[in-house]
Amino acid sequence: MVKGTCFDMTQIDFYTHAADKYHTACVLCAKAVERGLRVMVYTPDAATTEKMDKLLWSTPAVGFIPHCRASDSLAPVTPVIVDHNADMLAHDDILLNLHTEQPLFFSRFHRLIEIVSTEENDRTAARERFRFYRDRGYEIHSHDIGNKAR
Repeated sequence: MVKGTCFDMTQIDFYTHAADKYHTACVLCAKAVERGLRVMVYTPDAATTEKMDKLLWSTPAVGFIPHCRASDSLAPVTPVIVDHNADMLAHDDILLNLHTEQPLFFSRFHRLIEIVSTEENDRTAARERFRFYRDRGYEIHSHDIGNKAR
């Protein structure tokens, strides 16, 4: 997508049937970083931010994904930002949403990633987000990752 025209819309991808939502988030972050992209992992709360912080230090098993919080002085040069506070957004490449609701600021990003687990409450919340984006004219791509080997 080329930003800068009046027809720019955020690319939205739903990754469904994730056995482990947080592991999937780490894998997707690693793929983005390998491609030279930057990711904002938006979490619902401090506990989830901390959980993702710890996972990114150990995923992949032989390394880690460089990351920090939005308020960190290194945020402008760090490929992955993990935070539940969206007041300080350092870039607009990829927003990976781990929140149960759609982020109000999602449209400033080139791409939005939604990960949907197999838990019913998570699937119900994801359906609401899907409808929200669809009803506003966004093209949505779905990727069923439930049968893929880890």
